[in-house]
Amino acid sequence: MEKFEFIQNLKDWSDQYPWLEMLTSLGLLIVFAFIANFIAKQVVVRGIRKLISRLKFANNEIFAQHSVIRRIANIVPAIVIMNGITTVPYLSEKVVSITQMLAQAFIFLTLALAISEFLSVFNLIYQRNPKSRNKPIKGYLQLVKLLIFIVCGLMILGTFLKKDVFTLLAGFGAMAAVLMLVFQNTILSLVASVQISSYDMIRIGDWIEMPSLSADGTVIDMSLHTVTIENFDKTFTTIPTNKLVTDTFKNWRGMSQAGVRRIKRSIYIDQSSIHFLSLQAQSKLKEFNLLTDYLDHKQDELRSFNQQLQHESVYNQRRLTNIGTFRAYVEAYIKQHPGISKNNTILIRQLQTTSEGLPLEIYAFCNTTVWNDYEAIQSDIFDHLMAIIPLFGLRLYQAPSGADVQAMLSSKIHENDMVI
Repeated sequence: MEKFEFIQNLKDWSDQYPWLEMLTSLGLLIVFAFIANFIAKQVVVRGIRKLISRLKFANNEIFAQHSVIRRIANIVPAIVIMNGITTVPYLSEKVVSITQMLAQAFIFLTLALAISEFLSVFNLIYQRNPKSRNKPIKGYLQLVKLLIFIVCGLMILGTFLKKDVFTLLAGFGAMAAVLMLVFQNTILSLVASVQISSYDMIRIGDWIEMPSLSADGTVIDMSLHTVTIENFDKTFTTIPTNKLVTDTFKNWRGMSQAGVRRIKRSIYIDQSSIHFLSLQAQSKLKEFNLLTDYLDHKQDELRSFNQQLQHESVYNQRRLTNIGTFRAYVEAYIKQHPGISKNNTILIRQLQTTSEGLPLEIYAFCNTTVWNDYEAIQSDIFDHLMAIIPLFGLRLYQAPSGADVQAMLSSKIHENDMVI
């Protein structure tokens, strides 16, 4: 009986101080919320993590970076507060209503963030698949995230306005034009992403070149709004996704797939050094193994042709030239070079003459796409050709430099001194 009397007296005393009872109830509610949060994160979350870590498809590193379960666990204390606030005495209905709405909004936001984290985890796991380089889904997942947060915002707004989400959506129908304007870039980027994926225009790892935006490098990331390029100077260029559809760019993927890389460079020859080859010069050039068959064949061909023109002037007869013989030598040299692909086009041609001389273009393909090896092969070929060209009686064109002008002036001064 004494215990009951003590409890009754304590109750009568607390009735005299309602604010104390209210604070005590609030304190107990907060303590229960903390306990629920502790149990959810330290017991349930850890248990689920250990269970997932034992699964074969699970990646501990990815799940450590993105804690989906931990975010969901944040809902537990919000649920405790939302339901327990009604048991706190002496609180006004307005305070109870606002607290419940805040807790409900927190739950909606937490769920949206958890789903967003799950989509990020899904994207990271998908990127581990080699097929993801051809079909990236990051842009589509970003669109799904955007829709989720829009729905979350509408649900939170509906919670505070005490209206249904569908009622809010009906009200937003009149704002469709404004929304189209606000999300114009997003819509354009989505359409561009679909086109890029459908037509397989670019993939992660492709080398693309877009001079209009100073991009020349490897695609390292593709998202809904942007494509990130790591340039060869280790800088980064961010390109709007829709620019890849509206503007022109060069994709070097075909080169990588073919396993060859094109050489297309010209040697400029001084036109004043071009002349017919004498018999003595031809005999000397026969010392080159690469030219023996060519010269024998050409001499037989020209001999039979000129016999038909024996009564004609010597100027009407065909004769070997140093430029034609050099062109034949370049072709033979390119074809036997170990760094040149024999299954692709090999072409040595003269281009239209210019004020810089006669361009002799080498068009061939290296049998490698490795940048260092490609440049080494190309340099090796042109080193040899520029060194051997004087043996054909040809000269490379080079614009006069300051040293040339100085040498010419010195020569003139020396001649004048000799005359004097």
